[in-house]
Amino acid sequence: MAGHEIPEPADRKQVADPLDDLRAVEQTRHSCDPAFQHGVVVGFDGSTSSERALSYAIGMAVRSGSGLIIVHVANRLPTTVWAGCEPPVFVDVPDHRTEVLGLELACADYLSEVPWILVERGGDICHELEEVGQEYSADAIVVGTTHGLVGRIFGSVAGRLARRAQRPVIVIP
Repeated sequence: MAGHEIPEPADRKQVADPLDDLRAVEQTRHSCDPAFQHGVVVGFDGSTSSERALSYAIGMAVRSGSGLIIVHVANRLPTTVWAGCEPPVFVDVPDHRTEVLGLELACADYLSEVPWILVERGGDICHELEEVGQEYSADAIVVGTTHGLVGRIFGSVAGRLARRAQRPVIVIP
């Protein structure tokens, strides 16, 4: 038996490449509002030291005429804490604190003089702050100091971030 080729019709539409959709999503995700390009990233969790860092970052953004990127990093806990299984797998714990912080910030008068956004991330604080800084090509990252026993044992976020960041880190006491 001989095979027969069926010619393609001239008006046949091309099938969409599924990777095109993924590429478009990636480009959209990494394209940031120009008002926040080269802005100031600040880590914020509602603590006293992060409030001081936010105040400093607001002044810095106003002076430079840039936007303010406020980052709240939600906690991730290993499942071994919950289920006692091995190897440790990290799960995102629902963190409604970001919503509460967003509402508090939206009502704050001191943020009216600068364009700002609130970004929620989950994971390691240092890594996430640096990643947001990279996405927005931030000029600096502002953080507050860690007080207490946990910071002494595991190292402060500010110290770890200052050692590995690709941009200036400003630590507010």
